[in-house]
Amino acid sequence: MNDRYTSRRQPALSFGQGREPSAAARSQKPAIAVLIPCFNEEQTIAKVVADFAAVLPEAEIFVGDNGSSDRTAAVAREAGAHVVFEPLRGKGNVVRRLFADVDADLYVLVDGDDTYDAAAARRLMDRLTDANLDMVNAARTSASDDAYRLGHRFGNAMLTGIVARIFGNRFKDMLSGYRIFSRRFVKSFPALAAGFEIETELTIHALELRMPVAEVATHYVERPEGSDSKLRTYHDGFRILLTILILLKEERPLPFFGSIAGVLAFASVALSLPLVPTYLETGLVPRFPTAILSSAIMVLASLSLVCGLILDTVTRGRREAKRMRYLQIPGPRAWFESGRHRA
Repeated sequence: MNDRYTSRRQPALSFGQGREPSAAARSQKPAIAVLIPCFNEEQTIAKVVADFAAVLPEAEIFVGDNGSSDRTAAVAREAGAHVVFEPLRGKGNVVRRLFADVDADLYVLVDGDDTYDAAAARRLMDRLTDANLDMVNAARTSASDDAYRLGHRFGNAMLTGIVARIFGNRFKDMLSGYRIFSRRFVKSFPALAAGFEIETELTIHALELRMPVAEVATHYVERPEGSDSKLRTYHDGFRILLTILILLKEERPLPFFGSIAGVLAFASVALSLPLVPTYLETGLVPRFPTAILSSAIMVLASLSLVCGLILDTVTRGRREAKRMRYLQIPGPRAWFESGRHRA
């Protein structure tokens, strides 16, 4: 095994093989991977690793170090985790690397800041396997304004509401960093985001493929004293909003370009209205610049609508291809022998 993946324990999982498990492998207990993307979390990472190792002793724990300048990687190894290095900065880059390199049957994705409830992991996993789901989202609940600041709550509610209106209302906490995934979710997820917008991309991927998902409320606590958040409220909030708009264009091109066409067509008609009475009375168009501008805007509206229609067909083909890839991978229940897991 590559030296990047060294720890005190021998890894039980394979890395990046891209192979589907055999029937014999499915009859065994599912392999569980806990994935922890980190940047400068020296103070908290040991406790996070220990907490999840205690709750899921059968799991392998992987810490994705995003070029930390402190001892995050060393502390994670000492705690018993495998360390995967990703030099490209941004949480999305780390998650993409972990999803690509780690092969497992069930995945737990959690931040390394010790704010999420490790004790809930088994409950979340049971929910996923019992109902044969592909993702269980841990919705944050906290009575402390220090743990979950009012500004962050408002921003999360606003962004989650936008996604709900566009893609479907199935989540209340779209930006949670604590989730459980099936193998078929992880291995069919393109993972294009670079930063904190990765949670938005994960959510919209599930909504667009209409995957079976659920959301479970979990306790959320304040960061330990001395541990600093890497989230920049306005900067990252703007990037998440921009990601929503980009995904709207890519996943729903007809409504996106159709809306632009509607605005342009309205502007064209508004400009032409004063010209119509004069033309009806005299048969002349005295304001040629306005008439030409109105016509040009209507041409742009038509082009926008045609682009939306063409891209909608392309997007449908892409969605079908992603769906077929998703269906090639066994679901969570395929990893349990009949009667071995509680109904």
